[in-house]
Order: sequence, then C-alpha cells, then structure tokens
Amino acid sequence: MHTLSKPLFFVRARFHRVRVLAVFACTVLLLIAAAGARCQDNSALKPPAGARVAIIEFDDLQCPSCAHANPLLEGAAAKYKIPWIRHDFLIPYHNWSKAAAVNARWFDMHSKALGDEYRNQVFASQISIETPIQLNQFTERFAQSHNIAWPMMGVDPQGKLLDEVNADVALGTRIGITLTPTIYIAIANSKAAPYIQVKDVDRDLYQDIDQAFANARPPATVKTAHK
Repeated sequence: MHTLSKPLFFVRARFHRVRVLAVFACTVLLLIAAAGARCQDNSALKPPAGARVAIIEFDDLQCPSCAHANPLLEGAAAKYKIPWIRHDFLIPYHNWSKAAAVNARWFDMHSKALGDEYRNQVFASQISIETPIQLNQFTERFAQSHNIAWPMMGVDPQGKLLDEVNADVALGTRIGITLTPTIYIAIANSKAAPYIQVKDVDRDLYQDIDQAFANARPPATVKTAHK
C-alpha cells in the first residue's frame, strides 16, 4: 500500500483544510449577500427551445465545489445529450473569478465550444491558479494553444463582457441563489414542477435528470391531412 511521506502528508492535509475553509467561506458570504432574498424570477429556469430537459448551473470559476461538480455535469450533459446552460454567479471576495468569467465570454465570441473548453480547463487547473497574474499566464497559454492572438489591450476594453457577467449575477440574485454551484434540471411542459434543484451533485444528479425526463410531457405530434 502506498503511504505518504510525512512532509507530503502535512502539505496535502493543509491544502485539504484550505479547500474546506474556502468552500465554507463561499457559502457563508453568499448567504450573507443573499440574506432576505426570495425567489422572485424563475422565468430563466426552463430549457431552450426544442429541448425537453436541460441542466442550468450558476457557478464561480474560482469555487472549489464548482470545480468538483464540473466534470460530473459535463458527463451528464454528454450522456443524456441535453443542453448545459452555464451562468456566472461571482463570489465577491474571489480575486480572479471575475476576470476568468470575462475571459470565458471573450472565448465564447470565437465559439461557444471554445468558451466552455476554457471554463473546463480553468476548473481542472484551479488549484494551481492563485493570483490574477497566474490566471493571465494560464489564459495566454490557452489562447496560444488554440492559435488565437491574445489582445495586448485586454479582452473587454468597453466593459461589455463584464456587463454580461453582471447580468448573470443579477439574474441569480433575482432567483434567490445563495451558494455555488446551484444546479437545476429544467423541464419543458412538465407534468409536475418546472424544474428540479439538485441538492447533492454526487448523489442526485443522474436520478434528478431521470425524474425530469419522466415529468416532461412528450413533444406534441403534428397531424397532417391525407389527400
């Protein structure tokens, strides 16, 4: 059986404690920020046109819990062949998540697939990104690996992409989001509730998607007249 050397054990133990504290702090600060908020606007919690079921997620690219959930959501979207709609919900004290969200929007302009690949790689590399400078270095390498010129004057000189990020945050606030990630399974023409909130992504995700498909009414058939 492989055992950790004593110094490495303490390094990993300390890192684990830091991640646990980070998750706890994320939750507490969001709860404080959203204190008194009520679910007022759930109009966005529905699948896009033509889809019976969709995953809708509110996340922060610097959130450790979001990084854990990300490959699970990616796998579920691929398995069920359903849309995965990702919204930004920034944690105020995070020192680089806002810049990462803006960067992702810039890559979205090249292609949505590229923007999502950037998000996935940020989550996968999250533990090695501690500062805005390290994020910039990571992002420049990502752009270079896709033969994309990284703009020297910044990706959002007019602030339009940040406006889009802030619009997502405002939407999450109107819905009543209090922690990240918050994940919904949205259902079109549901026989029951129009969405299911995933309480535990490890335990409930696939079960909730199965239930969503069971609740979704089959698409209407178009009758054609026989001549």
